[in-house]
Amino acid sequence: MPGQLTHVLRRIAVEGWIERLPGYGREFQPMLTSMESYQDSYRFRLTIEPAAVREPGFVLDREALETVRAQQQRLVDGEIRTIGNAQLYDLNSRFRETVMACSNNTFFIDSLRRIDRLRRLIEYRRTLQRDRAAEHVRIADLLLARERAEASAYLREHLSSVGQEKTGQSDG
Repeated sequence: MPGQLTHVLRRIAVEGWIERLPGYGREFQPMLTSMESYQDSYRFRLTIEPAAVREPGFVLDREALETVRAQQQRLVDGEIRTIGNAQLYDLNSRFRETVMACSNNTFFIDSLRRIDRLRRLIEYRRTLQRDRAAEHVRIADLLLARERAEASAYLREHLSSVGQEKTGQSDG
């Protein structure tokens, strides 16, 4: 039992839900525990993700983006009907993090990773949308065509729409 508890605590720490204190203690980190905080997470993403694409230090990692684009295309081509929620969340997260990594802004990158870890708990309990992979493919295509302004605008539109569907609140 102690070994199992240690394993669970380690996993929770990796997810960013708790932080180890000096000595033996642990402290729970702020989490998305309400619809309001879930809505806040979408408004935050709506701010940073389109901005990241327009960062002056943005450098397209063509190979990484082509890889995540191909994963999203497989979803569009039918894999979406058989994939589990956890795997779908991970593929979508990987897509977002790949785009964000191109910004070369460590604050944006770290913030997105953190918000994704916090959202994971809620997303696993919700029915994940299964019709958005084509939008990810379009974002990737715009970036691969070096159409960053268009990609940023489309990403904002995508996040606004998804946020409204998932939270029932417009982006104002």
